[in-house]
Amino acid sequence: MLLTLQNQGYTVALETVGAELKSYKNEAGKEFVWNSDPKFWPRSSPLLFPSIGNLRNGKTIINGQEYEIPKHGFVRDIDMGYQMEGDNKVTFSCQSNEETLKCYPFRFRFQQTYELDGTHLHIAYIITNEDDKDMYYHIGAHPGFMCPLEEGEKFSDYILKFPFAETCDCPVYDLENLQFDPANTKRYLDNSDTLPLDYSLFDIDAVVFPHMKSKSVKLIHPVTGKGIQMDYPDFATIAFWTPANAQAPFLCLEPWNGAAIFADEDDEFIHKRDIQILKAGESRTYRLSVHLLV
Repeated sequence: MLLTLQNQGYTVALETVGAELKSYKNEAGKEFVWNSDPKFWPRSSPLLFPSIGNLRNGKTIINGQEYEIPKHGFVRDIDMGYQMEGDNKVTFSCQSNEETLKCYPFRFRFQQTYELDGTHLHIAYIITNEDDKDMYYHIGAHPGFMCPLEEGEKFSDYILKFPFAETCDCPVYDLENLQFDPANTKRYLDNSDTLPLDYSLFDIDAVVFPHMKSKSVKLIHPVTGKGIQMDYPDFATIAFWTPANAQAPFLCLEPWNGAAIFADEDDEFIHKRDIQILKAGESRTYRLSVHLLV
């Protein structure tokens, strides 16, 4: 079911399944969120919890027992309950059940809040460990944004702009073995704050920037300055993705705490990069915001 938020002439549409962001339009009706065209990618902003990406052979070991967690987790496919707070705020929620416990052995509560403030959409993920033992998880977002935004523009007209000059060696995804190889890296940023976009960047799947100083990025046309800014203060990594060899008119900006399997990791879930740990009864909030640059 679709829900709508409104504020200052801006509108946001949200699907209760996975609390997925489906639309964000400005006062003139310009759409900024990818339209889920199945020709390229049928989703628009899936939630990544309790795992990000794939596991080795789809399996992992938690507290001595083997489990099969679906790629990117399972919360993205849960039809969530929700509570509206006025016209511009909603909180979605779900919790563990008999089915989730079969593939992920923790009792949890998951909440996601959206609050629309005109050109700013504030998002918060609140995770609570309702179990009597430590809980391990990954958390990430996967929103896609229209690129280009205007008729007559090209994907390669756009840039990614960071607030700080960065030097970052990015792990390359091994498509044959379906894992990141930490021994094989590529330097997309070398004391630079700008990455020009080109479809060839994504021939080897997502481009991943781990543990940079920057906690914000702009996807913009450098001449007009139009696009979006994403702030991700509580996430360790930012990744970017569009389907390989598809010339798709969108780009995903993906803040992660976690990642798919790395070649140097064993199969213990707790040993995965950037694993998050909550003690029994604890909650943690992760903030994210999207700013339309219009």
